[in-house]
Amino acid sequence: MARTTTKRASETLTPTAANAPAPASGESFAALLEESFGKSGSLEGSVVKGVIRSVEKEFVMIDVGLKSEGRVALREFAMAGQPAELKVGDMVEVFLERMENRDGEAMLSREKAKREESWTVLQQSFDKNAHVTGVIFGRVKGGFTVDLNGATAFLPGSQVDIRPVRDITPLMGTPQPFAILKMDRARGNIVVSRRAVLEESRAEARSDLIAGLKEGQVLQGVVKNITDYGAFVDLGGVDGLLHVTDIAWKRINHPSEMLQIGQQVTVQVIRFNAETQRISLGMKQLEADPWEGVVAKYPVGLRMKGRVTNITDYGAFVELEPGIEGLVHVSEMSWTKKNVHPGKIVSSSQEVEVIVLEIDMQKRRISLGIKQCVDNPWAKFAQDHKESDTLSGEIRNITEFGLFVGLTGDIDGMVHMSDIAWDKAGEEAIKDYQKGQSVTVKILEIDAEKERISLGIKQLSEDPFEGVAVNFKKGDIVTCTVSTVQEAGIEVSLGDTANGFTGFIKRGDLARDRSEQRADRFAVGEKVDAKITNIDKGARKVALSIKARELDEEKQAMAEYGSSDSGASLGDILGAAIKKAQKKDEA
Repeated sequence: MARTTTKRASETLTPTAANAPAPASGESFAALLEESFGKSGSLEGSVVKGVIRSVEKEFVMIDVGLKSEGRVALREFAMAGQPAELKVGDMVEVFLERMENRDGEAMLSREKAKREESWTVLQQSFDKNAHVTGVIFGRVKGGFTVDLNGATAFLPGSQVDIRPVRDITPLMGTPQPFAILKMDRARGNIVVSRRAVLEESRAEARSDLIAGLKEGQVLQGVVKNITDYGAFVDLGGVDGLLHVTDIAWKRINHPSEMLQIGQQVTVQVIRFNAETQRISLGMKQLEADPWEGVVAKYPVGLRMKGRVTNITDYGAFVELEPGIEGLVHVSEMSWTKKNVHPGKIVSSSQEVEVIVLEIDMQKRRISLGIKQCVDNPWAKFAQDHKESDTLSGEIRNITEFGLFVGLTGDIDGMVHMSDIAWDKAGEEAIKDYQKGQSVTVKILEIDAEKERISLGIKQLSEDPFEGVAVNFKKGDIVTCTVSTVQEAGIEVSLGDTANGFTGFIKRGDLARDRSEQRADRFAVGEKVDAKITNIDKGARKVALSIKARELDEEKQAMAEYGSSDSGASLGDILGAAIKKAQKKDEA
């Protein structure tokens, strides 16, 4: 049951009523008591003073001059994180909610009294745009609760700091300055901002910082944001860009490899534009430049080991020491592996042996080679073989221009399509071969410097055209055998001395008379006499003409038997020539 303390009527009066003169003889005690209660009733909803009568384990009994004392929880008198320090007889201020509850006690509240006091002070600060001090003590939806010396305010999550804060724990329980954004006493709402206070101080710090900023200055900052191209550093009111190439002397693929948001860093001002207020920062500039003395430390021809740090389409970067990297171009990786991605030759973080090929101090570039650390198989092949040697190998690849044949030392030679067969065009001859097939080849040319070896297959046999070039010449009259009849002409065999090589007589060369220029009047196996009109060694073709032979015979007959001007007809002249030829044949 609630504790109720009943007092004498004189004790229930307010101090003013108790010390008042005795009532007139006509006034009754009931009237005086009613007056007392009327005055007391007007105190409800206001802050009154009272005296502590007793301090119990969890409650404090307070006398505020009413007929009964009120009970207030002891914790309402305690400061945040501290025990309450009260003793009997102390005068305190409390809020009178009701004169009497159902248990006959006065309903009092120390927290509401503090809130009323705080509201008065906060209203004054709000009117003056002054900052107030509070403590973040709780977390609610959308933000946090702040104790402003008894009054509870709401702190939105976006108003905690200038930039998003992942962990607010370090801020809780610690007195902080706040700016009041909004007050509604009727509804008991207060909205505060810590960010507004920081931005004010940040603006002041920014002005001071910009005024004294100069290139070469070393500053402390906090990493505010990280992008693919660098990091933004808060210098205390102003941000500067720390580009990825200025973080360290060594290669960095992404700034997050060395930095994280919220990290304290020491930076140097590299460039400062006072008009745009753009600040470029650097970290590596605070360390010694590892490129100093590189030429003496890494002379051309030096062999050493390094670690692969990055692989690209055109080569691989190898770290020789922290901050010093060289590029092994894809052409300098292997003597034999051509048109292969560098990632198939080396792997990231692999330790490789390299040789220094070239140093460009102006561009800060070191060219390295991997293949130079082993013997050159092309030079070895040139030492061990000579042109015209015959070898056997496996076809490793077939392309539109030839065959690649595997040779000794893991190198390939190429048989160009024109060197596959004597009697077939390259496009047709290449169809006779398959990948993995073993073939015998002849070395045509060795160029170790260009890493090329030319091979041939047709050179293993004699060129059938050589018989034509030796036994025939332009202008010869030869007896041919028709081998093929085509619409465009006839193909003829030149005889045994031509090694089976054929010639061709075009339709326009089949006869002197146009009416006889028909291929269908010839039959396969038929023998014809024709004149060689052209021998093309490059195209490997022999052109013949029956028409040219007939014209030559006509000229010869005209020369021997006269001309038509003497009275003899052309038929007479030709007839005489024919009779003479017959007599020679009979003889």
